[in-house]
Amino acid sequence: MLLFLVFVYLLVTIGIGLLAARRVKNTADFAIAGRHLPLAMVVTTTFATWFGSETVLGIPAKFIQGGLGNVVEDPFGAGTCLILVGVFFAARLYRMTLLTISDYYRERYGRAVEVVCSLIVMLSYLGWVSAQVTALGLVFNVLSAGAIPIPAGMAIGVFSILAYTLFGGMWSVAVTDFIQMIILVGGLAVIAWFAGGMAGGAGRVIEFAASRDLFRFWPEPSLHDIVFFLAAAITMMLGSIPQQDVFQRVMSARSEKAATRGPVIGGVCYILFAFVPMFLVASALLIMPEQAAELLRDDPQKVLPTLVLQKMPFVMQVLFFGALLSAIKSTASATLLAPSVTFTENIWRQFRPAADDRANLRAMRVTVLVFSLCVLAYAIAVEGTPIYEMVSGAYQVTLVGAFVPLVCGLYWRRASTQGALLSIALGIGTWVLCAATPAGAVFPAQLAGVLASAAGMVAGSLAPQWMRHAGLPAQVPDAPAAAAR
Repeated sequence: MLLFLVFVYLLVTIGIGLLAARRVKNTADFAIAGRHLPLAMVVTTTFATWFGSETVLGIPAKFIQGGLGNVVEDPFGAGTCLILVGVFFAARLYRMTLLTISDYYRERYGRAVEVVCSLIVMLSYLGWVSAQVTALGLVFNVLSAGAIPIPAGMAIGVFSILAYTLFGGMWSVAVTDFIQMIILVGGLAVIAWFAGGMAGGAGRVIEFAASRDLFRFWPEPSLHDIVFFLAAAITMMLGSIPQQDVFQRVMSARSEKAATRGPVIGGVCYILFAFVPMFLVASALLIMPEQAAELLRDDPQKVLPTLVLQKMPFVMQVLFFGALLSAIKSTASATLLAPSVTFTENIWRQFRPAADDRANLRAMRVTVLVFSLCVLAYAIAVEGTPIYEMVSGAYQVTLVGAFVPLVCGLYWRRASTQGALLSIALGIGTWVLCAATPAGAVFPAQLAGVLASAAGMVAGSLAPQWMRHAGLPAQVPDAPAAAAR
């Protein structure tokens, strides 16, 4: 019966998404909902994009293994990212009326930087979307008691999301996000209240977590621990800023006020509500201590599903898996759409410059389909990788390759095309070198990469001036006229 209700839920969301798809008439509708979303929907869709499988399954597993300090990357870094976007980036980007974040790189630095940053952004989504697909496979596997293999569950989940994202784009994503977030927040809140009662009260759960030192947040006062703590914090905090899905939500707003306030409210809500799954996993250790301990050794991501299936009544099971599917589907639909729009707008159109809007809309839909199949294949290939690790790894490439050019382009007038290219080359090169050698165990690869990226931007942008002062020829192409604003 539970599995049947899950399939009914999938069909209902598909129907809602297809109804919303009727509003799509052009590429702007598909990519950014025609810039018509009110503040409430901007808040829910930013919150929904972040609140995915890693929040419900990955974060609790990491929390119970190492406390709050073990989840500094997500939710604390991820939620802070949205706040930073709203405060420092949303207004400036919204005024430029662009379709993708890569359009900004073209306007500011030229075509070469646009293409390179587009590829970086697209690559980063592979791990993130795969984490959602992996979680979908896990859900169907658990619900069917193993009758549905995880790869088959992944396929079912992908095609259920693809059914409406393919046709409705951002309109379908925003409308389904709004409904799914109501289910998510309501469902998890009720389950947390019920689990707290089963564990002996919320106070006992909090005391238990404190006795295990799970509220410890700051690292040990050693240089090694502080540096790696800082690297984990900035991975999603800064690496998520130059992402198309975040940009789409800013640009989809109907006003600048909604574009700036929506991410801030969404980020604060995300950080606060992410404590609910952590509370649930702590409750599980009190409700079923021996079984939870065994699952923590084998697969910590199964603690919450097992608690709900074996210790809670049927109504709570429906609420939990409805909330879990809402979280996964909302994130997966957004992250399937973002790289597909980027590819069509910033790479494909260079080969078809004379194509009309209808042809570009068709190309976006085809790209969504192709990217979905690629993600499904990748998720099956890396099956067994922890969801939290898949998500955190996805943001390192944008952190070291795209973050510095975005910030400097907006806030430093001297940032140039040469500086951006050198920034990208040094950032990614240093990151790869550290990650592939023992140096990464001494100093975090992503922090080394972002520092090298910043050095490359400064050196590349100021080199012509230094050369002129030294009396040397310095003929360097200028950045496009759309300078920092």
